[in-house]
Order: sequence, then C-alpha cells, then structure tokens
Amino acid sequence: MTSTPQPTALVTGAGRGLGLALARALLASGWHVVVDARRAGHLAAALPGALIVPGDVTDPAHRDALAASVNRLDLLVNNASDLGPSPLPRLADAPLVAVRRVYETNVLAPLALTQVFLPLLRAAHGTVLNVSSDAAVEAYEGWGAYGSSKAALDQLTAVLAAEEPELAVYAVDPGDMRTEMHQAAFPGEDISDRPEPETVVPALLQLIATRPPSGRVRAADLAGASA
Repeated sequence: MTSTPQPTALVTGAGRGLGLALARALLASGWHVVVDARRAGHLAAALPGALIVPGDVTDPAHRDALAASVNRLDLLVNNASDLGPSPLPRLADAPLVAVRRVYETNVLAPLALTQVFLPLLRAAHGTVLNVSSDAAVEAYEGWGAYGSSKAALDQLTAVLAAEEPELAVYAVDPGDMRTEMHQAAFPGEDISDRPEPETVVPALLQLIATRPPSGRVRAADLAGASA
C-alpha cells in the first residue's frame, strides 16, 4: 500500500504576524513547513519542526537557498511584505528608494519565488497564496506605495491563474490585524481592537483545503461562508 507523501509548504515572512500563525497551524495539521524571515532567531522555539531558512526574499542568494531546501512543494505562501516608511507619506513625499524597496519585496520577490518553484508546484498541482490587502483596491491616503504594490501583486496573481490552470492561485486579503506592520502604519495609535492574526488562519486553511476557483478572495468572506 502506497502512503500519501507529506505535503510541503513554504511560508515567507514567517517571523511574526500572519506568516508565523499560518506556519504554526500548518505544522499542527501535519505539513512539512519551510519558513523564512529576516529576524529568525526566535523561530526554532516558535516553530518546532519547521525548516528555517533565515534571509530576505529580495536577495537572489536567499531565494536560491530556499530552492535548495525542498524537492517537493505543494503550497507557496508569499507573505513577506514591506510597508514602506512610517509614518506613511503622501505620494508627493514618498522617497523613491523606499518605494523601490516596497516593490522589490511585495511584487518582484513573489514573482521570482513563483518562477523558481513553478516546476515543483506544477508537479504537485499545488497552490500559490499571495497575501494582498484592501489597500490594493481602495485609495487610502498615505498608502500609495504599499497599496499599488499589492494591486500589482493582485494582477500578477490573476495572470498566473490564467497561465497555470492546473494550479490553485489566490490573492488573499486577510483584513486588518493586530500586527507589527499594522502598528507601524498607525504609529502611536491604539490598534488593540484589531483581531489577532490567528483569527484569520482558519479561513486560510479552509481555502487551502477546499481549493475553490483561483482568484482574489477576502478572508472575511471565507470565514462567513464557513460559519
């Protein structure tokens, strides 16, 4: 009797927030999980059993190290993101060097990782989950760099879905969360009313398990459909 191979997931930006919460849940669900983070010193204790590859997704050498860490991939989660300067500047004042960094992290790195892992994802009929934002579709003052980068990521996701119909490809808006990045977007403000990232994870696990048609989805809608 042939046993089912253990599914493998790669979650970028798993040092904190949603990436950490999702990686922990995947491990608990029996996945082999590979994670990366720029700040990874705490992850051995936070994610026992995960394969930790410290580094920055914008670094080609780091992406090569991630590629060398797996020979099977069922799920690629492009979660690593860069908000840009805090407080968030208006577009008239946005430093172009910072905007370039946002696009390198939020658009080019996910594309590069997708290109690297497409052969493995095709072989597994796998899933690509790109973490987006409502700032991709709404015009919020100060969110021009971040929001436009996530809009670009949404479009990359849509085109990838059209070009790779054997894959499940999603741009997921997780909604507001109580994270370090969200706090940086609102410096000095109390964001304790935002939900913890762990509350979003069940909707993402449902998405991964049920594989509805590829597209842009809101975690809140997934949670509502399952309620």
